[in-house]
Amino acid sequence: MKEFLMIFRNEFTPDRKPTAEQLQESIKQWQDWIGGIAAQGKFIGTNRLTSEGAKVMKPNNVVTDGPYAELKEIVGGYLLVNAESFDQALKLAEGCPIFHVGGSVEVREVIPMTM
Repeated sequence: MKEFLMIFRNEFTPDRKPTAEQLQESIKQWQDWIGGIAAQGKFIGTNRLTSEGAKVMKPNNVVTDGPYAELKEIVGGYLLVNAESFDQALKLAEGCPIFHVGGSVEVREVIPMTM
């Protein structure tokens, strides 16, 4: 079994103000989708990421503010899953609620670090 990281990307839309009902429906869609992955024994973990207050560390300890206004896309969160293959990980990404708002899922295999 291999680990895969799903990175959820979406267009940055600061003017989008969903209603309470829309937020509840979105939460339910995410819970149902992640619950389906968990029911298959493939779920490892997940978190949302804030779109505000990010910092970027560069060489020589140079820190810059982020996210950047010129960026059109943000990373909104991630999900770690177990899968037998890349194709199986892609299959798990199908039906992700991010697609309902025009977003995308980047799927990448995790390379274990040995210490």
